[in-house]
Amino acid sequence: MEIRFDYTKAQPEAFQTLLKLEGYVRKSGIDHKLLELIKIRASQINGCAYCLDMHTKDARAMGETEQRVYMLNAWREAPFYTEAERAAIALTEAVTKISEAGVPQELYAQVRNHFDEGQFVNLIMAINAINSWNRIAISTGMVPGDYQPAAHK
Repeated sequence: MEIRFDYTKAQPEAFQTLLKLEGYVRKSGIDHKLLELIKIRASQINGCAYCLDMHTKDARAMGETEQRVYMLNAWREAPFYTEAERAAIALTEAVTKISEAGVPQELYAQVRNHFDEGQFVNLIMAINAINSWNRIAISTGMVPGDYQPAAHK
C-alpha cells in the first residue's frame, strides 16, 4: 500500500473537526484502556492496518497486556475481559456493522447494565470516531509501521 495524499494538508479544517471529536472522546470519562480496545476492535472489523498499528501500540504503552490485545478478535471465547468490557466490545461490533442488525434491544440492555445514558452516548461517539478514522486511513492509503506512541499518563 502506498499513501495517496496527506488529507491533513488537503483539508485541514476537516482534520481539525475530527480531532475535536477525538478530544471529546478522550475527556469523556471512558477508561483509556477500554477506549483502545474499542479502537482496536473496530479497526479489526474494518481492516484498517494503520489504525491497528497505532492502537495496539498505544494500548501496550498504557500497560495493556499482549494477551488481551491478541485475543480481542476472539473476545467471546477469551476469559480476559470484564463484563463491562464485553458489553462495550459487543456494542463496538454492532455499531461498526450497523447495517447488518442495528443495535438490538438485548445488546442495548446489556450495555446499560454497565453504563448510564451519558456513558452510552460517549461509547457511541468513541465508536463513531474510530470508524471515521478507519475510513479516512483506508481511503487515503495511510501506511502502517512508523507510528510511535506518545507518553501516556
